Amino acid sequence: MRWFDLSGKKAMITGAGRGLGKGMAEGFMEAGVETVLFATTEKIVTMAREYRDKGFKCHGVAADLADEASRQAGFQQALEMLGGKIDILVNSAGIQRRHKSEEFPLEDWNDVLEVNLTATFRMCQMAAREMIRQGSGKIINVASMISFFGGFTIPAYAASKGGVAQLTKAFCNEWAGCGINVNAIAPGYMATEMNTALLDPANPRYKEITDRIPAHRWGTPEDMQGVALFLASPASDYLNGAVIPVDGGYLVR
Repeated sequence: MRWFDLSGKKAMITGAGRGLGKGMAEGFMEAGVETVLFATTEKIVTMAREYRDKGFKCHGVAADLADEASRQAGFQQALEMLGGKIDILVNSAGIQRRHKSEEFPLEDWNDVLEVNLTATFRMCQMAAREMIRQGSGKIINVASMISFFGGFTIPAYAASKGGVAQLTKAFCNEWAGCGINVNAIAPGYMATEMNTALLDPANPRYKEITDRIPAHRWGTPEDMQGVALFLASPASDYLNGAVIPVDGGYLVR
């Protein structure tokens, strides 16, 4: 069906070495998208080779998204791998730091904001310049439930993900008229490495969170694939500036 046909498209996905980014990347590759996986270590190059061995069109780029020079070099390398064209950008890279707010170290604040917000801003900028020339493109940012709530002991993460939601709306206002769709996915509580501490059944927060989810389970990377494919496809051509919760109903409970 043409509304969801992504065959032949070209995508870059940050944070693709694990968790939600890896799950979305696999969804794109299965849909016939030529995909560049970004991660911080050279292991991503080996991972991409393994995907190619399975028949997927896949490349790996090791880049430190906390460093501006590395971000720029990584983007240019990925663009060359894709033959000078990018149809889809997914900003999934993110880090977390937990401290009491009154004790939160400035160094950790800066690290979280740099990776989660500034890197998203810069990757969007670089991709948009190419997409404006093409007259089309899909940008998908990964926000969070914490784009809506404040959370506990995570002021930097809350600020960064609130910023991602607002950045998505700001970019939409300027780029929608250029044929670029900019939207965000707000994952709920996901069973990934970032939430290892919360997933411990001995943690009282685990039961509190699980009891609030109408779906009665935490999300998985596979739960992100459908909405990501929708936002990357022609089916979402008139959707812009949206922040879509994928949370099993947590937000409305």
